[in-house]
Amino acid sequence: MPENNSPQDLLKDDLALVTEVAREAGGIAQKYFRRDPEVWWKGGTSPVSEADLAVDRFLRERLMTARPDYGWLSEETAAVDHELARERVFIVDPIDGTRAFIDGRPIWCVSIGIAFRGRSVVGVLECPELSETYQGLEGGGAFRNGERIVVKPAGDAFVIAGPKPMVKALPEEVGQKTTPYGYVPSLAYRIAMVASGALDATFVKPNSHDWDLAGADVILREAGGALHDADGRLPVYAGADPRKGALAAGSGALLETMTATLSGYGQ
Repeated sequence: MPENNSPQDLLKDDLALVTEVAREAGGIAQKYFRRDPEVWWKGGTSPVSEADLAVDRFLRERLMTARPDYGWLSEETAAVDHELARERVFIVDPIDGTRAFIDGRPIWCVSIGIAFRGRSVVGVLECPELSETYQGLEGGGAFRNGERIVVKPAGDAFVIAGPKPMVKALPEEVGQKTTPYGYVPSLAYRIAMVASGALDATFVKPNSHDWDLAGADVILREAGGALHDADGRLPVYAGADPRKGALAAGSGALLETMTATLSGYGQ
């Protein structure tokens, strides 16, 4: 680990490391993109491609070599309890939006977060086919391609993404002002769209996972928004179960309304 004068210096060093490694990982993924990669099915419903596995191997080698005292949690790697118990944990989705990747659609990204005692403090989304890199650093802001981003200011009309039943469950006075947004195949990217102001908010259906969320979480928070569960709590990462219940991502009064709407959705 590098020598640092303060915890914020360490966060900055971590962000620089993750940004560099994510960019290289995106390049590896692109070697398979639109080249008919081999695909397997986990549990019969969730695809994983040879690109996911290649990127995962690369990320683990590079990141854990640089930070051997950190833990590791990835969609494509079996979790190890003693690593999850470490103070800092890398939380990785080698390709978030695998279905889009396999289909040749460009909305996918390499998502890397670092959790400190369960809170997302560093996040990078590398979206090579969109030529976009999102970065978030706790206490240091949120950025897209080096330019600071902030959530959309409160207005009289809303663009909200997420499952249609969840959007339709909004109170009538909000629903009448809402335009549903079409499907976004990468959940991490969808949350980044809220952070950048492209969306007012999004719902997240139950059973997302730490690796879907951790990288984008800190980006959203540093842009002025938040992820909430039905009780208004922020996600806690690298715990015993990586699955999350229903969530809402947004800001201000709209987020409060969406949070209240989540009570009708289970884990």
